[in-house]
Amino acid sequence: MTERESENFDVHAFNRQVIAEFRENGGKLTGWMEGWSVCVLTTTGARTGERRETPLGYFEIDGQPLVVASVMGGPKNPAWYHNIRKNPQVTVETGTETYDAVATIETGERRDELFAAVAARDEGMRDYQRKTTRVLPVVTLHRIEQDQVAAQDSAGEERVRGLGDFLVEAHDWLRAELAELHRQVDEIIEGDASCSGLERAKPDLAQQLRTHCTEFCSALKQHHTGEDRGAFPMLAQQFPELAPALEKLGQEHELVARLQEEIRRLVDEYEPGKSDPAHLKSRLETMTSELEAHFRYEERTIVAALNTLGPAPNIP
Repeated sequence: MTERESENFDVHAFNRQVIAEFRENGGKLTGWMEGWSVCVLTTTGARTGERRETPLGYFEIDGQPLVVASVMGGPKNPAWYHNIRKNPQVTVETGTETYDAVATIETGERRDELFAAVAARDEGMRDYQRKTTRVLPVVTLHRIEQDQVAAQDSAGEERVRGLGDFLVEAHDWLRAELAELHRQVDEIIEGDASCSGLERAKPDLAQQLRTHCTEFCSALKQHHTGEDRGAFPMLAQQFPELAPALEKLGQEHELVARLQEEIRRLVDEYEPGKSDPAHLKSRLETMTSELEAHFRYEERTIVAALNTLGPAPNIP
């Protein structure tokens, strides 16, 4: 391809053509790409949030699927590489199967070993690296096994749940406990509205609220401490590209902890007939909103990665 032809080359149209032929022929290509091992990698746009499809050379080194951000030796990393840095969950089509995966950008010796193995098989990849001063990124694809999701197989036996599924279950339990806190506060407000003087908001309702609040706050603190000390360091080691998401989640833990302490103080200091339950309800609603946004972001960004790390703990 001449320099003039290169300038007029429409890469998006070319990719669409390759993907169409790939899917029509079960992963096989013709012409100058005949015989190539190719996949279609679907990523989530870093800026748009939209799904993006890219045909790429597909390699397996010692059973580990991977792709290389070569751009045929171009000077800049491709858009799909920047997409996985923000959201590493991808879909991989090989022509014979389609599976979800978590993409990991390899570094250091691990990257060099994998690229050397790819280059030994593919002369074109060696040429691409010679054409650029950019170190071609190697991205491994870690399959998300479907049987890591709790379900029943054909024999009626429960399959193994993954660590990510366990996290979602913990979130759902916390959501239910938080809903119960709201119910108790509403009961106190209703009591204040329908009664007066010494009859207002029975003391046993306030004590019930204190007990439940203490239990909820303790469970939430334990859950977040476990993530900060266990799950997050594990994910950071296995998936370095999740660092921005993990940092954001850690900051949200600090915000929730401050709200949690405020709620606990308001509940501890609550006196029937004297304190304002509407203020307590308002702060509880603020914490609920922050927590739900936190849970949803966490479930969107790290559950799939957690499921690749192992099964959920067997807690009766």
